[in-house]
Amino acid sequence: MSVTVERRIPASPERVFAVLADGWSYPLWVVGATHMRVVDEGFPAVGTRLHHSVGSWPLQLEDDTEVLAMQEGELLELRGHAWPSGSARIRIEVHRDGDGSLVVMTERAEQGPATVIPGLVQQAMLTPRNRESLARLAAVVCERG
Repeated sequence: MSVTVERRIPASPERVFAVLADGWSYPLWVVGATHMRVVDEGFPAVGTRLHHSVGSWPLQLEDDTEVLAMQEGELLELRGHAWPSGSARIRIEVHRDGDGSLVVMTERAEQGPATVIPGLVQQAMLTPRNRESLARLAAVVCERG
């Protein structure tokens, strides 16, 4: 099951994608990402990774997120590893919407125990988190001006 949320951001797709392409900005807007350790050179090219921590100290877990697909200014598709729950595919699409952008984020569990969680429970867990992530993304995009 996939969970999709969207948000209109009053900025061009180029400005939105500039934040998505800045791996060091992820802890600013991705709910749960708390510390960026390394951003692979060339990010967000396909195959590059973000090496980050998730959770609060002292219970932080070291994880990584891999770029699966990228179309400059339009699409970033990632595989997030969330041990011990498995991995998820996250697709972020950026569409021109008048003088701003419509950002659509779709997430689905791919591997591990999260794949057996009932769809309604996944939706109840992911929807608020991903809405908050897009709200934070909008704040970063708009404040960077």
